Amino acid sequence: MTGSTIHIPRPARSFSAKDFSITEQILRNRGAFFNEVREGIELPSKIRAMLVSSITFFALYGAVMGSSHSLWQTMSSAVKLPLLFLATLIVCVPSLYFFSLLFGSNQSLGQSLTIILTAITVTSVLLLSCAPITLFFLLTTSPTSHYQFFKLLNVSIFAVSGLMGIVFLYQGMHVVTSDQPEGAANRRRVLVMWMFVYAFVGSQMAWTVRPFIGAPGSPFELFRQLGGNFYANILQSIGEVLGFLIVR
Repeated sequence: MTGSTIHIPRPARSFSAKDFSITEQILRNRGAFFNEVREGIELPSKIRAMLVSSITFFALYGAVMGSSHSLWQTMSSAVKLPLLFLATLIVCVPSLYFFSLLFGSNQSLGQSLTIILTAITVTSVLLLSCAPITLFFLLTTSPTSHYQFFKLLNVSIFAVSGLMGIVFLYQGMHVVTSDQPEGAANRRRVLVMWMFVYAFVGSQMAWTVRPFIGAPGSPFELFRQLGGNFYANILQSIGEVLGFLIVR
């Protein structure tokens, strides 16, 4: 019909390469990314893309960890590792948001969630980048005789990746609240304390939903009985690797 415009409805958006390209955008041009978050530009699409990317990357690295034991452990770790980070996110986001409001922040919940997801996304992509290293040691050492070493290797990779994610979180919060000088010093203190809380919650959550690797010679376990704690177990593992003691 002359002069008329035909509107074709857009199909529902599905997962695409654009969801994964956000990691490169964050790593290459974090300043522009954080400025967009401060202006509230396309926060829902950013949140969606980071969720898709981080869940995929965590699942892939979880599968690499679990492959040292069995197929069931591989699938279990691929599911549990993304759930671990998402559960920690759900537990910790409200405290950071409301304490920030208490000390004068005017950022929205969506902005806070986007910045924290940025840290998680950076952590996930760095973990995935270390997967070839994990696979190398998995293929060149015996999981039975080097189980404690393999566990400490993964803890170290998580620690370094998580630390880099925290750096992005701190920088992002600084940019987003740069136009809010009142109470800035107190908000920085809150953020630093929250980082420690986040690390403790995450490590305890990981201990609760373990195993991710699976002990050699033992049958597959979806979860282990509660007991002990993450930090004592890591010290025991270090002791065994150095030959000081044997972990039972």
